[in-house]
Amino acid sequence: MTDHRSVDVAGVRLAYQVSGPPDAPPLLLLHALGEDAADWDVVAPVFAGGWRVYALDLRGHGRSDWPGEYSLQLMRDDVLGFLDALALGRVDLIGHSMGGIVAYLFAEEHPQRVGRLVLEDVGVPRPRKQSTPTRPDGKLTFDWEMVLAVRRQVDTPDPEWLERLSEITAETLVVAGGQGSHVPQAGIAELAGRVAQGRVITIPAGHLVHHAEPEAFAEVVLKFLRPSGDGCNDLKPETKYAGWANLPNGKQRVVIEDC
Repeated sequence: MTDHRSVDVAGVRLAYQVSGPPDAPPLLLLHALGEDAADWDVVAPVFAGGWRVYALDLRGHGRSDWPGEYSLQLMRDDVLGFLDALALGRVDLIGHSMGGIVAYLFAEEHPQRVGRLVLEDVGVPRPRKQSTPTRPDGKLTFDWEMVLAVRRQVDTPDPEWLERLSEITAETLVVAGGQGSHVPQAGIAELAGRVAQGRVITIPAGHLVHHAEPEAFAEVVLKFLRPSGDGCNDLKPETKYAGWANLPNGKQRVVIEDC
């Protein structure tokens, strides 16, 4: 069962969804630009089997406040305030796209608060060609001013973000979407290489990995968050997702190369 709740963090109301056993270890999910906590509904029930899962609406998104002041650093600080407000100490953390940037900024700034870190299709922070996005028609579920502020930062990131990747102490899995993603895959590999305990796995599903291949995404993340120690089920550096295998009982499982 998923509960919808909210908490005040420094005058900003942050909405979130929570599921899983109350006494289970905490897992925090951070969504992409323009999404909200519900974006994780396709995989959150799987994680809720072993974790207390918190899916947050970042400021300017969904049911959280749209305060008119936006930056990725403010979102990072909101995460700290959220964890403190709920008395959550050390958490496992998953972030997709923009949420992945917020996640690694948080892991850089507060390494002691992150157990294991998963970044879904997140590139290395380097300047890129700037462009002005076009506002979609109709009513939005996010603040358009937030989009403009975040895009400016993604296009011209603070050089410190890149320099501090080496300060992340959490074991880190970077899930790449392969050539179907708009994110340069070499940059994803570079990001993982700059993290001391970083590794890459490629699931060739494009940028929206957890939506396009939810079973594969959930399985590789579960293997990473809860390694078996048998030498095969644990993910290895630069492992690639190969596909599905049919089992005698008619079910399917993900196949990981090298296992």
